[in-house]
Amino acid sequence: MKRKTSIILLTYNNFHYTKDCIESIRRYTEKDSYEIIVVDNASTDETKDWLKEQEDIKMLLKQENVGFPKGCNLGISLAEKENDILLLNNDTIVTKNWLSNLQKCLHSKKDIGAVGAISNHDANLQGASFTYQDFEKMQELAAKNNQSDPNKWEEKACLIGYCMLIKREVINKLQGLDEEYSPGYIEDNDLSLQIISLGYRLMLCHDAFIHHYLGTAFRKDKTQFQQLLQKNRGYFQEKWGFSCFEFDKTKNASIFLADPPIKILDYACGIGVSSLRIKYYFPQADITGLEIDPKKRAIAKHFIPVIENLKLVGRESFDTILIGNTLEEVEDPLSFLKMLHLWLKPNGSIVGEIHNIATLSNINLLLEDQWYYSHFEKSNHFTKTDLKMIFSSCGYEEDIFYPFESQGQKTNSTFASLLQNEPNSFLNKAYYAFRFRKK
Repeated sequence: MKRKTSIILLTYNNFHYTKDCIESIRRYTEKDSYEIIVVDNASTDETKDWLKEQEDIKMLLKQENVGFPKGCNLGISLAEKENDILLLNNDTIVTKNWLSNLQKCLHSKKDIGAVGAISNHDANLQGASFTYQDFEKMQELAAKNNQSDPNKWEEKACLIGYCMLIKREVINKLQGLDEEYSPGYIEDNDLSLQIISLGYRLMLCHDAFIHHYLGTAFRKDKTQFQQLLQKNRGYFQEKWGFSCFEFDKTKNASIFLADPPIKILDYACGIGVSSLRIKYYFPQADITGLEIDPKKRAIAKHFIPVIENLKLVGRESFDTILIGNTLEEVEDPLSFLKMLHLWLKPNGSIVGEIHNIATLSNINLLLEDQWYYSHFEKSNHFTKTDLKMIFSSCGYEEDIFYPFESQGQKTNSTFASLLQNEPNSFLNKAYYAFRFRKK
């Protein structure tokens, strides 16, 4: 028998978001496959009155704002005991096949514990490949996208909580969302790690799209929002032993310079975020991670084999070594590159990413005498020519430079303004990825 889903929504004002979200659920979700549970955090607009008129909604109307984590836990407690649980932000619009596709992925393997949808925002690399100007076009594109396809299921180290479907057996093993993160933010990172630590996998379904407004009340007071982020980031680090920014370390711009199918070393792999990205795009690749931090290594080991020292594997073992931005952080870049040379196969490659120090913004700082040592003292910086010379002296030859991520350029000086007209793509790029091959 097909398992039903309890869709948990939290509301706090923003009535039109809530109404549009629920109406989209009714329109685009298979009948009798779900129940809607709303926990209202003391709304003062017409939200409560409208909810009371709805006959197909379970609701809990709070007299105070208990925040997102506790509100979700309360909603889960109201759900039918056999149902899977879907945490859904009320500022979303769902689309054709969204829930059925999520359910197919969730129940395709016993070890999949939770799944998420893509959206119109690319946080956590959960963005769709298409854009639109209106909701009619959005629904048209979503219908084309939402064709169930296991090849579009990507394993992740974290799923953002705007749309997260969790298997009932996992819910029964969890202690719920950690209410220390109240009123909200970063609790989904924490929840993701809880699920992974239980031995389950997280999957992002690129075949399930929803629209997300990002209209939460948290963001309206920027000062309060920053204070909340700082508090929750500190609590996360204290609890898990590493920063929540580990989820952002994807090496995403450089992994596409690898040559599949190959044996890859993900150097400084952290909690395994970049390794999972490689597995999705290069499923035939043989990936090993290297991470010296035991707490990060403990998470990464759920996804790939992880070592703490290169001496644990034989020399000339790897076709590609992905180093991310490690060159900017090591004490002696030349010794580092010479060491890696020993573990590369003949014609193997080093692939990495680095800040482009020769941007118009930086040139402008120099010309205005605003270049401060304190801005740069914690990392190594190289010009493109300098990087070529360093690699060449360590036994490598240049292969590829790939500029990425445009940045807003401040060009107050006349000279810097003239440079804007130069046909040099690197001047307007904040970073570049590179690949050097072993001679």
